[in-house]
Amino acid sequence: MRHTYEELAKMIDHSLLHPTMTDQDLEDGCRLAAKYQVASVCIKPYAVKRAAELLRGSGVFVGAVIGFPHGNSATESKRYETELACRDGAVEIDMVVNLGKALSGDWEYVERDVKAVCDEAHRHGAKVKVIFENDYLTKGGAGLGSDEFKVRLCKLCERAGADWVKTSSGYGFVKQPDGSYNYKGATEHDLALMRASVSAKVQVKAAGGVRDLDGLIKVRDLGGSRCGATATAAMREEHRRRAAAELAGQGAQGGGGAIGAGGY
Repeated sequence: MRHTYEELAKMIDHSLLHPTMTDQDLEDGCRLAAKYQVASVCIKPYAVKRAAELLRGSGVFVGAVIGFPHGNSATESKRYETELACRDGAVEIDMVVNLGKALSGDWEYVERDVKAVCDEAHRHGAKVKVIFENDYLTKGGAGLGSDEFKVRLCKLCERAGADWVKTSSGYGFVKQPDGSYNYKGATEHDLALMRASVSAKVQVKAAGGVRDLDGLIKVRDLGGSRCGATATAAMREEHRRRAAAELAGQGAQGGGGAIGAGGY
């Protein structure tokens, strides 16, 4: 296979963010993350201290969401939430931009908002991923088309000190024509666009809609270094199955095939 399990696992931020997550769900999720040796758990701020206890010595980072999921908290609230999360043991912060301000064209406000979180996190040695919520940006805003708007956000986040730009929260539900709510999350187009819109010092994270091993590999192929996921165990077992099949094929035929590209 083109990628080892270890390479792919260290792309995964195991997501523990569902509104109904119980204390037992948190503990089970942290143990699963340690078992599969992912990069981090991405959790709610109140759970950071317990997650840090559970994952101490495991090699799995603790990440906390800030202003989640809609980014509407006041800047000082986001900064203080970041401070508390870092004190409790978070070493990565996933913050949501204030999209209403961005769509209003108040770019100075948005940059100050992001910078306040980045500065606070960096004071504690933590890194920051900035969530755009691209499902809300399909029509652009502030006089810009969709791609232009995302490019401007990317450049603004880099100036403000972001370590990652991130496609989505996984909770950016948009009302559909039939009245239901749904979202796409990360798309190949947006990942490629965001990767091209920041320098090499800023990484790109996908979230929402990446549900299988092929999707994770596609994120890597498009230049993403992290991926929010809940299907961690299924991805691990699929990698194990394919690696075993490839090994068996090499034994029988002297060769093996590469993983095919998947979708979201």
